[in-house]
Amino acid sequence: MIIFMSDIFCVTNRALCKENFLVRLERIAKVHPAGIILREKDLPEEEYEALARRALEICHANGVQCILHTFVSVALRLGADAIHLPLPVLRQMSTQEKKQFSVIGASCHSVEDALEAQQRGCSYITAGHIFATDCKRGLEPRGLEFLQLVCQSVNLPVYAIGGISKKNMPSVRSAGAAGGCSMSEFMTCENPQQLLNELE
Repeated sequence: MIIFMSDIFCVTNRALCKENFLVRLERIAKVHPAGIILREKDLPEEEYEALARRALEICHANGVQCILHTFVSVALRLGADAIHLPLPVLRQMSTQEKKQFSVIGASCHSVEDALEAQQRGCSYITAGHIFATDCKRGLEPRGLEFLQLVCQSVNLPVYAIGGISKKNMPSVRSAGAAGGCSMSEFMTCENPQQLLNELE
């Protein structure tokens, strides 16, 4: 089982940044979240690769796990050892490709998703969205009962995502989650260290 120093992941969204994205990334890396999931999956593969190369350098220099997202071929070319995937992409990964990574995560939106991710060799999963969030505006949150069911269904660390805040992290942990993921707050906060302290 993979062990992270923090129980809070940063999930990136460069569109939310008010400053240079790489500057923001470095500020976050310096405070040592569990990892930084480079989620910029809207980018063309070539642009994602260029950004991922820089992100890996920043995270490596600060001793933080950089987890690439969606682009398996980019991760393999760059020698990244961690990848986070939507289930449809995970299903397409070969056994040989999986062996290249020490950490594989998947986004799960049901107990069935979670069980499949476990069966397909994931190291951890994210489950969500748990609370209302601007990132999923108009979509009903799945709630703590859903999170508890997912946590009970698998023998993997489960990280809650969606509307995670200092107010609800205690209930997230009580539901059995290993931790949480934050996107908007990490991308926009004045002080990443203060945010991480509040969430932890």
